[in-house]
Amino acid sequence: MKIVSQVFSAIHGVIALLFVAAAIVLVLIAVRIAWAALGEGLNPNSALVVIESLGLLAAAVVALQIAQTVFEEEIVRDAQISAPTRVRRFLSRFLVVVVVALAIEGLVAAFKAIHEQLAELWHASALLLSTAALLAAWGVFVRFNRAAEELEPEAMEEAKREDRKLG
Repeated sequence: MKIVSQVFSAIHGVIALLFVAAAIVLVLIAVRIAWAALGEGLNPNSALVVIESLGLLAAAVVALQIAQTVFEEEIVRDAQISAPTRVRRFLSRFLVVVVVALAIEGLVAAFKAIHEQLAELWHASALLLSTAALLAAWGVFVRFNRAAEELEPEAMEEAKREDRKLG
């Protein structure tokens, strides 16, 4: 069984590295786009291009956060995501970045729609409303999950000890 666990850890490590590689590529593309926009001069079109590069940077942050979460939870801690404390912590780490990235992407889309094609504003609004709904659902999940956590205080203490080791 230990060999199977090591194989899964290795696969998680490869996946984490692929997320890091994707993040680096996104950062490089964002820098290239922003640099090209600056080369055209400081004008309203350049601002739109730079704002678009911010969306790519937000996606890169999401990829890095996913890589870090996978690395810490699956390799360093070798955590089994079954206890309510683990589930909440894992989802919270992931969702905080996703919500922020979606909010940034929605703002970028809204800004572009206002300046380029007003008809696209509905899509940006839908993205922002969906992001708000995701944030609300996450809050409900955390609220309901707290009651389950109170049934196993030792799991919370163990998670806090692991956090001190990683920090």
